[in-house]
Amino acid sequence: MKINIVAGILAASVILGSCDSKHSEQAQKINRDNFSYKVDRFADIEVLRYKIPEWDKLSLNEKKLVYFLSQAGLAGRDIIWDQNYKYNLKIRKALETIYQNYKGDKTSKNWNNFEAYLKRVWFSNGIHHHYSNDKIKPEFTQEYLEELLKETQTSLNPSIVSILFNEKDSKKVNLDESKGLISGSAVNFYGDGITEKEVEKYYAAKKSPDISRPLSFGLNSKLVKNSKGALEEKIWKSGGMYGTAIDQIIFWLDKAVTVAENKEQANALKLLIEYYKTGDLKTWDDYNIAWLQATKGNIDYINGFVEVYNDPLGHKGSYENIVQIKDFDMSSKMEVISKNAQWFEDHSPLMPEHKKKNVVGITYKTVNVASEAGDSSPGTPIGVNLPNADWIRAEYGSKSVSLGNIIDAYNLAGGSEKLKEFAYSKEEIELTEKYGELADKLHTALHEVVGHASGQINKGVGTPKETLKSYASTMEEGRADLVGLYYLYDPELQKLGLVDDWKKVGMTAYNDYIRNGLMTQLVRIEPGRDLEEAHMRNRQWVSAWAYERGKKENVIEKVVKDGKTYFKINDYEKLHRLFGELLKETQRIKSEGDYNAAKNLVETYGVKVDKELHEEVLRRNSKFNTAAYKGFINPILVPKTNEQGEITDVEVTYPESFAEEMIYYSKNYGFLPLEN
Repeated sequence: MKINIVAGILAASVILGSCDSKHSEQAQKINRDNFSYKVDRFADIEVLRYKIPEWDKLSLNEKKLVYFLSQAGLAGRDIIWDQNYKYNLKIRKALETIYQNYKGDKTSKNWNNFEAYLKRVWFSNGIHHHYSNDKIKPEFTQEYLEELLKETQTSLNPSIVSILFNEKDSKKVNLDESKGLISGSAVNFYGDGITEKEVEKYYAAKKSPDISRPLSFGLNSKLVKNSKGALEEKIWKSGGMYGTAIDQIIFWLDKAVTVAENKEQANALKLLIEYYKTGDLKTWDDYNIAWLQATKGNIDYINGFVEVYNDPLGHKGSYENIVQIKDFDMSSKMEVISKNAQWFEDHSPLMPEHKKKNVVGITYKTVNVASEAGDSSPGTPIGVNLPNADWIRAEYGSKSVSLGNIIDAYNLAGGSEKLKEFAYSKEEIELTEKYGELADKLHTALHEVVGHASGQINKGVGTPKETLKSYASTMEEGRADLVGLYYLYDPELQKLGLVDDWKKVGMTAYNDYIRNGLMTQLVRIEPGRDLEEAHMRNRQWVSAWAYERGKKENVIEKVVKDGKTYFKINDYEKLHRLFGELLKETQRIKSEGDYNAAKNLVETYGVKVDKELHEEVLRRNSKFNTAAYKGFINPILVPKTNEQGEITDVEVTYPESFAEEMIYYSKNYGFLPLEN
């Protein structure tokens, strides 16, 4: 959870040999004493770089492990493109061919708009916006694109060209049931003509050998109808769907095993390889348990079909990869939260029957990212808690990570102009300037470590994807947010040595959350749109519920000053209690599988947007030269080899531009056919 057919060994070995000579000539090394975070800016997006702190302090084997894991992740890059939309790879191929071969006027408005469109498609891993899920609209005509295709002798089916400009497949993930969760979604998880009822019936018929440890049915497959009209799964595995890319992932994971830091890490990697070879979901569970128990090394990773946000029915996992290096200083400071997880559970406002009697196996680390791919790149989370299976969390625990160098890059590249525009008072601004970064890091830690690990489902109740369906993801994220919010205003944080003034840190967290949930996050969507993304929904339904429920006592006051709207918290103690009430109810909904209550909560408070307020927020935000979204290019890790071909070092380099990295990735990691 977040706070997105045999390819020969020869192809992979060519990359190992060619990265050194080819890319080192193109890559720009950044002066580490004068590091430039900003790379590119277009539309509503800014692209940044991130540092890998203390890279040179890693041993050679650790560097090799990071390199092999990053190559494994990038080898599956095309999978997320195809998952996001069945024509994405064809579209990307055509657009990149035009970009590299067009010899005409590159100073025209049309060409500039074409470049911006291509960059937006790169950033979103497809033609749908990475956050709003809306199809990205080109700001040039279909005739201009057809002209570019002709002049560069590029082939793209006319019907696909038309899709870029018409209303077909306009939403990547549609959560409006009236429009059809499957038929209204462009994601490539279900074949043509399949209905929600057919999917529910298909997976309801699948039975786990142990009903107390349910398998994640559907996580690694596309569901289609065969020639006889019966449903069947196309499994994502070696020899199956996406097999040519998965074979490359396996190739690099095999190399990672040879330099694993310890036996536990090696065993987990071997199970991941076995899972990719077989597609067996029991092996996936075994791998997750082994991965959880491999906690001793300095290097860790996330790799697989993981998060289900992109599936409107909550079954299918999007491909992602993050390679991580432990941040020793910050991890030691934050470890106190994971060690006290049972205290947080025992003192939560949940019903007694919904509390875990024994919170086990939680590990929390602040890490530095070395590479990201798939659903985590270029747009990246700042915190991750895995695995997602509730029964594994209950029996074995979870791993939580905060992506420290990503958070640092955000902070160092940002500014305070928006805060001064949308915060109600000077005191509110001063609190955020002094405590905002700490409050944000603590909320991330509490959300990931305590939030996702807390609570339990009643015996006999199905998994959230079965019971809460399309509302499962936003309910889970809201539940974890509420755990963090509840404890951010608690003196225990000061007793644990995490803060020096718990009340001011808590006030800061509440100010920032309500301001964002009710106002500033709206800069991310277009006028007239509903909220679709799970996290945006949860921030609004949490904030709006608290605002409405506290109206009688004026807990949160809507203030209009000089023609501008603000939300001012008048009573932090009462807001703390309101968050506790909502947390109790949210956990009840999950524990009991109460679909109607989840639907009512989300639809009432988390979907519709106040149009007048939205227009005002966009108007006030328009004066800032800041992007609504930020993402990152990855460093490119270049192996140095001796005459025998052995790796003697791995060098961190950076491409000069976003476009350079995207073209480089397509050239070196394009292992899938254009149609899968």
